[in-house]
Amino acid sequence: MDILKRNNVNIIGKGTQVIMFAHGFGCDQVMWRYITPAFEEDYKLVLFDYVGCGKSDIGQYNEDRYGSLHGYAQDILEICNVLNLKNIILVGHSVSSMIGMIASIQQPELFRSLILVCPSPCYINKPGYIGGFEEKDLQGLMEVMENNYVGWASFLAPVVMKNTERPELVEELEESFCSMDKEITGNFAKVTFFSDNREDLPKVQIPSLILQCTNDDIAGEEVGAYVQDNLRNSVIQHMKATGHCPHMSHPEETITCIQQYLQNEGTLI
Repeated sequence: MDILKRNNVNIIGKGTQVIMFAHGFGCDQVMWRYITPAFEEDYKLVLFDYVGCGKSDIGQYNEDRYGSLHGYAQDILEICNVLNLKNIILVGHSVSSMIGMIASIQQPELFRSLILVCPSPCYINKPGYIGGFEEKDLQGLMEVMENNYVGWASFLAPVVMKNTERPELVEELEESFCSMDKEITGNFAKVTFFSDNREDLPKVQIPSLILQCTNDDIAGEEVGAYVQDNLRNSVIQHMKATGHCPHMSHPEETITCIQQYLQNEGTLI
């Protein structure tokens, strides 16, 4: 199997220190395009698409493998191993924060740090934990997705993106949702929204930066605080950026937060 083709892996940049960008649910590597130019001069950037997303090899999709986030974490590890990557800074958006954490727990020696963009270990409200959603509401969203996929996409995109004064961003996210295989995206949605990775947080051994947006309806501030409280050697940056996709809606602030963290080796000014 050609892993690099399977995940449409692209490598850019002039440096040697690796930054790997892992996209969120319903997205692909193209959505990092506002961020990557700021790092190309000094870093080696690795971008990829999960199987079923972007320009990945959809023929490699396996429902059993990708029936949990561990299958997606295995993709990351296989890419790292086939490219012989070490000392990796992994930037994961949304669900990729948890996927990246799982990968780092399995092979901590590969990673230098995690940058978690809008992370949530569990989207469902539980006793003593506020994830932001009731389980029945997410079940309802899955039913809408199954019965009216286009309607689901047009509802979810503005909730995720916010920043409606820039409708082109909402449209891009909606088009991204609609461009992907309905069945695969439905499976990925269930794995994303119904996973509970709270017990994984204390297992992470490497330093982490949490980027917490304002008015994020998908991963609110209480979720970010929970992640920080349970993730050793982590710092949290509260951003002015609104919504759930700051790398698209507020790239300059996102770049600044990442650069400050890397320059200060894990401590924010």
